[in-house]
Amino acid sequence: MGELRLMKGNEAIAEAAIRAGTDAYFGYPITPQSEVIEYLMEHKPYETTGMVVLQAESEIDAINMCYGGASCGRMVMTSSSSPGISLKMEGISYLAGAELPALILNCVRGGPGLGDIQPSQGDYFQATKGGGHGDYRLYVLAPSSVQEMCDFVKTGFKMAFKYLNPCMILSDGAIGQMMEKVELFDPVRRRTPEEIEKQCPWATIGKKTNRERNIITSLILDPYEQEKHVKKLKAKYDRMQNEDVLFEKIQCDDAEFVIVAYGSSARISQKAVDIARSQGIKLGLFRPITLFPFPSKELNKLSKQLKGALSVELNTGQMVEDVKLAVECKIPVYHFGRYGGVIHTPDEILNVIKSKFIGV
Repeated sequence: MGELRLMKGNEAIAEAAIRAGTDAYFGYPITPQSEVIEYLMEHKPYETTGMVVLQAESEIDAINMCYGGASCGRMVMTSSSSPGISLKMEGISYLAGAELPALILNCVRGGPGLGDIQPSQGDYFQATKGGGHGDYRLYVLAPSSVQEMCDFVKTGFKMAFKYLNPCMILSDGAIGQMMEKVELFDPVRRRTPEEIEKQCPWATIGKKTNRERNIITSLILDPYEQEKHVKKLKAKYDRMQNEDVLFEKIQCDDAEFVIVAYGSSARISQKAVDIARSQGIKLGLFRPITLFPFPSKELNKLSKQLKGALSVELNTGQMVEDVKLAVECKIPVYHFGRYGGVIHTPDEILNVIKSKFIGV
């Protein structure tokens, strides 16, 4: 067993970044994720691992520093909350277009605009549909516990380098601020320049041998070449869908109805499932862990035994569109959301299930 600690979600992801061998973190404080950069500054990983921690002048500067570090084959990370991620979106699109790996945390808060600092899931569209310009996707992980905030750092970097694509951990203010017991993984040594040169032949690390020089850019002025590039990117996203979909099914084996929820909504929904089962209602929980690629095939397969599904979200209805597409309109799908920082309760969720599907 690894080291156990009681930590906030934001602290856990910062500690995991140090232990995962991250080369650099570029960030900017914004509630409710400021503990990430505060933790890294306090623990000074540069003195122990050589990891660079830098508060940039702005969110825009931070994401473009990630672009530079990623171009050199380095493991780079940034974090922010909703308005800050909006500012980073152009840079994220550049990273995707240039096929560069980076890890991005969005600790979602209420919006639109500055909104408030309470938990929300209003950034689902932004994260999963490509919030910046152009035809691109992020690999999106949705933690529902502090433990997963820690674990998904390693998973996120693995996927980012496998696909040469930015990966986003889509958390929210509740998971970022809550404290839970975390089992930390053993530290991983940072890669040497020689290892980076061998593992990342695409990187711009200086022409020390007779190999061809690398040019990293997302600017392609020939429309036919740009079309070829976008087709290449699309094939990569299709590969994600085929190889790296993650999800969890809870009490779904005999379920007649299912809640589809992620993140903090999934935690609350799981309690609603327990209450329903105690009342003889065959309710299950389907939790997407990757929001892109969305587990459409798995949900479609499950829908063949169901009488209905309820998408529970902290927004006005975003993931529900993917749920409807996944089940191909073969069963009724409804949405139940709270927003503005208001969080639903298990009893509220169960009452919606009863009113929509059971007639109670």
